[in-house]
Amino acid sequence: MNRKEWKIPYTWPQIPDELRRAGYGPLLSAVLVQKGVRTAAEAERLLNGGLDCLHDPLLMTGMDVACARLRQAIRLGETVAVYGDYDVDGITATCLVTDYLRGKGLRCLYYIPDRNEEGYGLNCAALDTLKEAGVSLVITVDCGITAVEEAEHARRIGIDMLVTDHHECKSGALPDAVAVIDCKQEGDQYPNPNLAGVGVALKLVSACEGDGAAMLERYADLVAVGTVADVMPLTGENRYLVRRGLQKLGEDPRPGFSAMCRVASVDVGRLTASTIGFTLAPRLNAAGRLGQAGKAAELLMCEEEQDAARLAAELCELNRQRQNIEMEIWQDAQALLAGTKPEAPIVLASDKWHQGVIGIAASRLAEQFGLPAIMICLNDGQGKGSCRSYGGFNLYEALAACSEYLLGFGGHALAAGLTIDGSRVEDFREALAAYYRQNRPQAQPEVQCDLLLTRPELLTIDNVRELDLLEPFGSGNAKPVFCILGAELESAGEVGGGKHLRVLVRLGDSRLEGIYFAHTARELGIREGDLVDLAFTPQINEYRGRVSVQLHICAARRHGDAVLCRKILNREADALPAAAIFCPDRTDFVRIWRGNGGELHTGSSVEEILAACPEGMPPERYCICLMALLETGLLQSADGSIFAARSAVIEGKADLEATEIIKTLRALQ
Repeated sequence: MNRKEWKIPYTWPQIPDELRRAGYGPLLSAVLVQKGVRTAAEAERLLNGGLDCLHDPLLMTGMDVACARLRQAIRLGETVAVYGDYDVDGITATCLVTDYLRGKGLRCLYYIPDRNEEGYGLNCAALDTLKEAGVSLVITVDCGITAVEEAEHARRIGIDMLVTDHHECKSGALPDAVAVIDCKQEGDQYPNPNLAGVGVALKLVSACEGDGAAMLERYADLVAVGTVADVMPLTGENRYLVRRGLQKLGEDPRPGFSAMCRVASVDVGRLTASTIGFTLAPRLNAAGRLGQAGKAAELLMCEEEQDAARLAAELCELNRQRQNIEMEIWQDAQALLAGTKPEAPIVLASDKWHQGVIGIAASRLAEQFGLPAIMICLNDGQGKGSCRSYGGFNLYEALAACSEYLLGFGGHALAAGLTIDGSRVEDFREALAAYYRQNRPQAQPEVQCDLLLTRPELLTIDNVRELDLLEPFGSGNAKPVFCILGAELESAGEVGGGKHLRVLVRLGDSRLEGIYFAHTARELGIREGDLVDLAFTPQINEYRGRVSVQLHICAARRHGDAVLCRKILNREADALPAAAIFCPDRTDFVRIWRGNGGELHTGSSVEEILAACPEGMPPERYCICLMALLETGLLQSADGSIFAARSAVIEGKADLEATEIIKTLRALQ
């Protein structure tokens, strides 16, 4: 039976009149209020903000110096190299800057290191190769902030460097480059510290060109794909960049993206951030993971449809290979854990794993065990690890605290990479466990509900469609999760060969259809006729010409919401709106009174009271009945509370419908 902890807001947001007058529907208005939006102007800026959402790139430390050096290279016709990273963010950033400089007439090379042979970031051998090719200026994208030694080497061999990055800056010296651009460096005044590497690259060319709008029009698709793939927060400036990029992908996709969508059977006219994250990004990432990132870059920069189709097919094949390798690593990791239940960050190492794929396995481990996970690929006594966080644990700070056991590390709070001597893995595991015990993140409910829906009739097609205005959804701007409590499960059938669950529930006068992927009724411990709670995102389902609202269920359980019952029994006013749907009628009172032969008495705790709830009656309804009986005097206790109350005789006839609790609940229905 599903016993995950749920966090439920029992009060529906108070909707400002201004949002109603502006024409926003009840579901969208409630979500907007939760986001701190209270005026029509704020809503308009959030939902439809334009170029005014963009910040001046010259606010970034070092941008003016970088632009001057870049313009000099353009003026003198220098040979320039763009040095990128092998993930989607790095590949899109590489393509963006390379295309811009080639458009300026420069001979511009790009260099993406082989993930398996060279590893992450700059290396001196690559710089030597670029020098031999006549390069006088190297621009890093999505890397370089920790390349102190490499920058010194570049200076010695006569190469200027512009570093553009978005990763955390370690304490200590920055690379001695012509300019270092990174929103996270100390003292930087740029308002958005959460740009992706490709976002920083866009800012560089925008500042150099002096026309941010034109550069966004040209490169919004690359920026959107890189930003989503790198799981940057989709709020503020980032949200606008991705929204504009999705528009460009739908209206005017470059040949590479168009070919990818065809191969993946994706409708370019209906792209979302989720499509990027789960369909396009894995195919681009597969090339880098398997040491062929150049193919992904070639695809995104090619202009011929025939070449694009060939490269897109090759990336799909690489992705299939990646999936097979990932499954083998995953099974091996499960064997290493041998059925144990870890209580500290998972640190696993092997000399059999593929360096490019261990990060995905680390993500799966983190989700499975609810713990940070680090997987290390050993080779000739040295290990390279991929780290994934969980539950808000800051991985970057943890690695910094344990850095004495590492040869190097870098990344973000949520994802990072490291290098380590193979002999220090056990020491590192113990040190990280000790740090975790001292800095354990606060436990979070496993099911986070944004809104409790007590009026299911609000789930109309128009109201649900309006929620699409909040797109693009992703990190920092997740789809709002609604929940309903105490719905009757009318039917529950398996679909998809028994892999998925389709349900029909009744709540009040409404009947709602839902789908719960990768779950079964038996696994959840529910059956037809039960009262259930559902957490879901509402969506529009179109099937054979029929358009309907469907609940995309993300959690389900048998109903038994003691939190709301506790609020009712303790006379907490904020419980009443949530409890309105459980308002009893006369037959409920009769059932309770007669079931106890007129000799009703309650327990001394919430648990004891709920234990006496009649079978099949929602516990909230039972609690409301008791509180109404208490209000009439038919139940009395020494301190006036519902606890340890007993039935009593009163003068006259009790009018239960006249009680304040029942009148209030009726008004809320």
